[in-house]
Amino acid sequence: MNTGADQVTQLYLFSFKTNKLWAFKQMGIGYAQLKETPGLSFFRLLGTGGGAGFSLRPDFSTYAFLGVWKDAKAAVQFKEEHDFLQQYFTKASSIRLLTLSNIKSHGLWGGQNPFQSPKALNVENKKIAIITRATLRWSRLLSFWRAVPKASKAIEAARGVYFYKGIGEWPFIQQATISLWDSMENVLQFAYKSADHGSIVKETRQKRWYTEDLFSRFYVEQDEQLKG
Repeated sequence: MNTGADQVTQLYLFSFKTNKLWAFKQMGIGYAQLKETPGLSFFRLLGTGGGAGFSLRPDFSTYAFLGVWKDAKAAVQFKEEHDFLQQYFTKASSIRLLTLSNIKSHGLWGGQNPFQSPKALNVENKKIAIITRATLRWSRLLSFWRAVPKASKAIEAARGVYFYKGIGEWPFIQQATISLWDSMENVLQFAYKSADHGSIVKETRQKRWYTEDLFSRFYVEQDEQLKG
């Protein structure tokens, strides 16, 4: 894989007022169109949860595509030329694109960590994105989902968070979140000084909810509304 200095991570968020059945079907058939995409080292097609944070209730009007690119040129070529994305430009009501550079990442997603960190990165005065992802243990599903409302309320009340959405590959089992923050200071305040967040982290370790998990911090290079 390329070095973190060149790598670009992008998250497309697609919203639909119509064509919702088409969008749902892409979750299954879209992978075949993306397998041989030049410069694409890792990708996932993701559904989303209703409301903020994790949710048992799916949002059938919103979907996401996460792509990790070897460099910015490959990302731009995909946006401008790839047939897969051009279909979304035609059928989606709105498209938001987050372009991210990884600051630090730990854990695994599908047996690998796709996000490579650069040797040095100045995040001063930059917006921050956090992506979390976990595969839940079948034996811990009830325990995890009982704790979800507390986790959602904690981040909704956090200072400096201005966007938060649950995303995932499989309902109930493989869950992820994307959150956007005004600054790294706000992220650290929530991570290390929030009592509610601290208790959730402690409970996660004690109850061993996950068979695999990943946590990544990025700075936001661009936040673009491509349509809608």
